[in-house]
Amino acid sequence: MGSIDIEALAARLRSSSGIAAKQDIGGVAASLGLGGKAVPVGDDCAAIPDGDGYLLFAIEGFINEFVAADPWFAGWCGVMVNISDVVAMGGRPVAVVDAVWANGEAEAAPVLAGMRAAAETFGVPIVGGHTNIRTDRGQLSVAILGRAKKLLTSFDAKPGDILVAAIDHRGRYREPFNNWEAATDAPSARLRGDLDILPQIAESGLSLAAKDISQGGIVGTAIMLAECSGVGIEIDVSTIPLPANVTLDRWLATFPSYGYLLSVSPDNVKAVLSRFAERNITAAPIGTVTAGTYVTISDGDERAVIRDYLTNPLMQLRHKEHAA
Repeated sequence: MGSIDIEALAARLRSSSGIAAKQDIGGVAASLGLGGKAVPVGDDCAAIPDGDGYLLFAIEGFINEFVAADPWFAGWCGVMVNISDVVAMGGRPVAVVDAVWANGEAEAAPVLAGMRAAAETFGVPIVGGHTNIRTDRGQLSVAILGRAKKLLTSFDAKPGDILVAAIDHRGRYREPFNNWEAATDAPSARLRGDLDILPQIAESGLSLAAKDISQGGIVGTAIMLAECSGVGIEIDVSTIPLPANVTLDRWLATFPSYGYLLSVSPDNVKAVLSRFAERNITAAPIGTVTAGTYVTISDGDERAVIRDYLTNPLMQLRHKEHAA
């Protein structure tokens, strides 16, 4: 990997727009009066107790510039990233609904085509939604319903756990954004099998905590996991596997089409890694979960604090006891 300037890297991560965008979550949650113990706020989905399992409910909205620049892929991502949120919590998707705005049928067509292609590829039906094609700009939001037998949450990382990153390296960047795209040309059966790894891990009791790697990248997602669980996380960036010809700086800011962080007890790490290895997903221990409120990076020698969420909270959602 070569020499790493930890302080310089930390400075870039602290100023990351992908991480900064998560700052808005807390204010909105407070305005809505969210945060009841029955359905904790801050996870990838709302997990609603239902019989002997959970209904999972989530929604994604997309940046206008992204929808305008790559409308077909935006439609595809509308389905894909919602599925990733359900899977991150140990669930399996049931169905999605969409809300599409466009200036006429021709502008809406590629977005709708992307959503349809993803729904068919992943085997998750689109069952309705809202359409407005008489507006002056394209916008997209997609919601999903899923179901889980056992949960992986953002609230159950424990000091002493190992932080595992699992990312599908069989892709490429979809320029000009930092989207690592490893799905649109992959076999449908392979994609569906890869997505079932997380529910299997949950149901086998190999992990209790996981989070989908979002536009905040590996480090931003680790901050959210740490803040929700009330723990610290130390990431050794020298242990993070990189795809060929990709720099560490960019990889840490990347939003992968298939990427998860899992908090795993040391006794279960080998079994978790083998689940991903069996399906050729790149997975590796990249850090440790600690007591405290610091999220740090190191190269094995030098260490820098990215965030102390006690004094500088990101989502401003304090740790709450998980209802399960």
